[in-house]
Amino acid sequence: MISTSGVTLGYGQRVLFKDVNVKFLPGNCYGLIGANGAGKSTFLKILSGDIEPDFGEVAVQPGQRVAVLKQNQFEFDDIEVLKTVIMGNKFLYDIIREKEELYAKPDFSDADGIRASELEARFLELNGWDAESQAAEMLHGLGVGDELLSKKMRDLEAGQKVRVLLAQALYGNPDILLLDEPTNNLDVQSIMWLEEFLIEFKNTVVVVSHDRHFLDKVCTHIADIDFGKIQLYTGNYTFWYQASQLALKQQKDQNKKAEDRIKELKSFIERFSANASKSKQATSRKKQLEKLSVEDIKPSTRRYPHIHFVEEREAGKDLLQCKNLTGELDGRILFKNFDLTINRGEKVAFVGKDGSPATLLFQILTGDYTPAIGEFRWGITTHRSYFPKDNAAWFKEPLTLLDWLRQFVTKESERDEEYVRGFLGRMLFSGEEATKKANVLSGGEKVRLMMARMMMARPNVLVLDEPTNHLDLESITAVNNGLMNYPGTILFTSQDREFVNSVATRIIELTPKGWMDQVITYDDYLESPTIAEQRARLY
Repeated sequence: MISTSGVTLGYGQRVLFKDVNVKFLPGNCYGLIGANGAGKSTFLKILSGDIEPDFGEVAVQPGQRVAVLKQNQFEFDDIEVLKTVIMGNKFLYDIIREKEELYAKPDFSDADGIRASELEARFLELNGWDAESQAAEMLHGLGVGDELLSKKMRDLEAGQKVRVLLAQALYGNPDILLLDEPTNNLDVQSIMWLEEFLIEFKNTVVVVSHDRHFLDKVCTHIADIDFGKIQLYTGNYTFWYQASQLALKQQKDQNKKAEDRIKELKSFIERFSANASKSKQATSRKKQLEKLSVEDIKPSTRRYPHIHFVEEREAGKDLLQCKNLTGELDGRILFKNFDLTINRGEKVAFVGKDGSPATLLFQILTGDYTPAIGEFRWGITTHRSYFPKDNAAWFKEPLTLLDWLRQFVTKESERDEEYVRGFLGRMLFSGEEATKKANVLSGGEKVRLMMARMMMARPNVLVLDEPTNHLDLESITAVNNGLMNYPGTILFTSQDREFVNSVATRIIELTPKGWMDQVITYDDYLESPTIAEQRARLY
């Protein structure tokens, strides 16, 4: 167990946390959520001891080991990969190191022999003989191959280092596990392995993540940071979101009778409990949900952007044709001989271990890049809007948000300030915020501004390359809902599994060796053994 008592932390005039009292208990996985800047990562650092609060304290049950996902990728550069993972269990690693030092002594004494015997007994208790095989198995599950195990950390790519540091945090059955964005730089297979690991994990987990599918899969509770406080809720992220939205709707409905509100909330709890999946984590969560009372469900004070795409006119059936397309970047073939026909209204997700082929394809289709071979043709009735993965080129000038967005108004009748402010307001830029400079916005704010530009264009085709990057959970949910309700055609990529599964009607996996094209949901695509065999041949 790990708990806080009266924890308070502020920076200047800004108070992040005030008098926070919370307990994280064994057997539970807590998803720590909050708007951008609410202090999620900071709170994890307080729990780990990396940051001292201004007031209050953190208590860890005596003898329990806390493991943290390290963010410094260069901390272990001079150490071999396998040893870096084993270092995650400091008790065991210190024993191994002391044993090696003892046995290396040229004048090994009787006292050294007694100490070595004590260390060997402790080493046996900690399953030390299985340490390397367990560490290797964990690395395999995260996609780190045998050929990397003996290399120094400095020789690994950034994404590989992240996987090793994640294995280090998970290694040796820690009592308390603190994970900050553990799915970053992981492919979907590695994320699925991590989900199953945490579902089976018996101890305490506190995790920060923007991956809603991951939070839904592993979390038994949500720890919500709001107004400097942390409130614990039973259930996963989807339960918290839907319950809080239902409570908010009821709060606004002044005419609804109290008994009707209670009946509606009880029905919601029962329905959500009945739909729990069969995993051990979900079974435990189901039992906890059944014990909830309606008083436990409270409205959220979160603000969600309003994402609503409309078409100025519907596209014709002849939407997009690609023939024999080959994409080459910096002398490397990213895809070749690619044929594609897109029909009106399809929502096509491009997936894969490497997003570079899809990014290059989108750049070709939007005219930013020339294909090495082949051709493509858009239908004459298509009106397209593109969201690039890198939006830096759009924010070079120090324009106000009003002037930045006004650049993209196509009709003179829509150039007035009130019209433009309406779109800014939907993206949570209200009042004086509209006079801020666009080039100094945060990553998430820039994405919201790009979304306002696209909504204003009223396209019938959206091309979106990682639109959820940099967004908080509220904005991701808003974009997700907006695209689900959009009647037009979408070509997109995303690392967010829930986002892909809920939006896409068709999945294309594009690689240098070939491609797969399936009209299927993303969950079915990932879980089909037949498709898994075919996918293996793409890599």
